[in-house]
Amino acid sequence: MYDVEPFSLEEIADRYETYARRLRPYVADTSLLVDQALRDGKFVLFEGAQGTLLDLDHGTYPFVTSSNPVAGEAATGTGIGPNRLDSIIGVAKAYVTRVGEGPLPSEIPAPEQQQVRDLGGEFGTVTGRERRCGWLDLVALRYAARLNGLTSLALTKLDVLSAFAELPVCVRYLLPDGSETADFPAHQSDFHHCRPVYETLAGWQEPLDTCDSLESLPAAARRYVEFVEEALDVEVSLIGTGAERERVLSPRGLETVARP
Repeated sequence: MYDVEPFSLEEIADRYETYARRLRPYVADTSLLVDQALRDGKFVLFEGAQGTLLDLDHGTYPFVTSSNPVAGEAATGTGIGPNRLDSIIGVAKAYVTRVGEGPLPSEIPAPEQQQVRDLGGEFGTVTGRERRCGWLDLVALRYAARLNGLTSLALTKLDVLSAFAELPVCVRYLLPDGSETADFPAHQSDFHHCRPVYETLAGWQEPLDTCDSLESLPAAARRYVEFVEEALDVEVSLIGTGAERERVLSPRGLETVARP
């Protein structure tokens, strides 16, 4: 039908049986395994993928994925009760990005968008596709904090913003009817047609390479982090100041991050 050689059943079965032998020792009743680990007082880390606004039920439909990447799904997907999730750490860039089509209210005009994209390396790791970049959207981030029940936030790529003298932050949406809201719209048509209302913060315009503590950050950078905390009523427990693993600041110490 496709003008190609047909598959050999024996060849396929033999090949995949070799994969099965390698994987078999790692297959278990995950629900039981995790429950036993928790009962033994061990730490269990669930790592999610995708983002809140890509959630099938709560995201910006139809620009969503096929599953539920919100934190509560860790319990459903693994087979433990939701009360076993002690700490929920959200991860957000100090600005926002989006791949492909869909609404991005705080999208940065060119050429500043290209500058953020280049500084942040905002290109697909496999395809090299450009990511769209926007100023930090606190309306969407507050929505993510609510949906996930965040106990703290990891704010990454703060260093990317070091190039700018002023930093607009979206604090409300202007809806099509002329009203403003600080809460994420329940109707997708409102979100798709809203416009950002900005509050502009001072930039710091100096590198963060040598910063090894919260106190060593420039005053304007500390204020930016504090502004996010105040808007979300969520602690920023991790601050990313560069691409290297070592370039992460923890105001209260790394040993406290996973504790509620």
